[in-house]
Amino acid sequence: MSPVTNNTLLDVEAIHQLKARYFRSMDTKDWDGLSACFTKDLEADFREGPGMLAHGRDNYIEQISAILADATTIHHGHTPEIVILDESRARGIWAMDDIVVLPGLQLQGWGHYHECYRKENDVWRIAKIRLTRLRLLQNGEAQNLS
Repeated sequence: MSPVTNNTLLDVEAIHQLKARYFRSMDTKDWDGLSACFTKDLEADFREGPGMLAHGRDNYIEQISAILADATTIHHGHTPEIVILDESRARGIWAMDDIVVLPGLQLQGWGHYHECYRKENDVWRIAKIRLTRLRLLQNGEAQNLS
């Protein structure tokens, strides 16, 4: 494990801020702001969400903005585990909980975001994001996740 430096702490804080922007942008439907959180070659795997698999930032934003057009969402992230791998790569795991309310459907879930980050032009962005679920309620009923 490499020693913690001021730069490491600044990078970890930048990733914390990035994830905060991700949650806020998602919940306020700020699609441009959300797009800015990702690398162009983003891999987004929300199949356990339940959701989609998307390759590329533009493809992901196109899909998620259509899926959530009529939704109210609340996303929270907790207890991040961030590891800086080198000057331009990091990975992280965030505990999460969310609520997604669509016409006729309410989802509430708990799980983890597993992410890889890449620093481009001195800005950290999410390069890979995968959601895993521990528990999911659909209209108040527990769903089988196996």
